[in-house]
Amino acid sequence: MSKQTEKLKKQLIEISEVVNLFKSEAVQVKVIDRLFDVIIDSERSDADAGDIFHKKGPKQRINGNNYEHAPARKKPGATKVLNQLLTSTDFFDTHRSISSIAEYCKTNYDSDFKTSELSGILLKLANEHKLKRERSNTNNRFEYVKA
Repeated sequence: MSKQTEKLKKQLIEISEVVNLFKSEAVQVKVIDRLFDVIIDSERSDADAGDIFHKKGPKQRINGNNYEHAPARKKPGATKVLNQLLTSTDFFDTHRSISSIAEYCKTNYDSDFKTSELSGILLKLANEHKLKRERSNTNNRFEYVKA
């Protein structure tokens, strides 16, 4: 194996020991995300060629023949999409489950959100009285509707 693979393997073993101390899977995912961000940032600063981790967007023509990379456009996050659904559409006029919301976002916004990404934001919107959070009688799961 290469040096980088060995280094990554050693780092993953160290990370797994720390992550497994947490019982909540959601907390484990957040810890891993933060750790990977730190690792990537440190690798960026250590790398000789700074473009290794740089994502390049589509090229733009400048001064006729010269090309330069334009910054890649980010997709809107879950909070932005849910607020857009709440304020700009009638989507939440009927009761919606988290899975139906995720499916709608995937088909209409090209955003593949996990239900765990949406649940916290939906709870926050319910606590702010923008949405009502009610248990469904059919499957005992939460459904969301405009308040």
